[in-house]
Amino acid sequence: MEQNKKNMEKMEAGREYRAMQMEIRESDEGKLLVEGYATTFNEPYTLYDGRYYKIIEQIDSHAFDECDMSDVIMQYDHEGRVFARNKNGTLELSVDDKGLKIRANLGGTEIGKQLYEEIKGGYTDKMSFGFTVGEDKKEYVMDYENDVETCTRTITKVKKLFDVSAVSLPANDMTSISARRFSDGVIEKIKAERLERANRIKKIKIMMEV
Repeated sequence: MEQNKKNMEKMEAGREYRAMQMEIRESDEGKLLVEGYATTFNEPYTLYDGRYYKIIEQIDSHAFDECDMSDVIMQYDHEGRVFARNKNGTLELSVDDKGLKIRANLGGTEIGKQLYEEIKGGYTDKMSFGFTVGEDKKEYVMDYENDVETCTRTITKVKKLFDVSAVSLPANDMTSISARRFSDGVIEKIKAERLERANRIKKIKIMMEV
């Protein structure tokens, strides 16, 4: 309960969470490696898809150019013990043409070895990463034929990367809450703009009838 409270406080301070894929990588050196992409570049994904509003997000290929990745840890469900850390070389972070790649060696601790076996056995098969956004841009497009307005958010600068985390559920709660919070704010903006547009049209119709 206390840890959940701490996680919520992190989110109140602006930290966001997104899901990622991971896989086991066999190593000839006896290392217990897990790797995946925290995010891929310029590949839009849906945060919210409703009757009248749709929220799309994507990460710019230069978003991590100035990102603070000085002390990134790997956890389970974004809390508790640390399984790997880039400061001691057990967690590697690299940016390539595809996205931000992570590689963790879980062989350093007994609980890390246990997590590796859980991942290898398919009991845990998803990850999430925590970060704060430095800059983003939003574009709004109205599909008048289907009466659906789409907001595309492009994250152009990630300010800090805090952690990558194996998660117990495919749709991690932290990721879901982050997505809902952002979507709610954008949807309110879209609603206000739709109302303003409707009022303008109403006024024009009244003027034409006079």
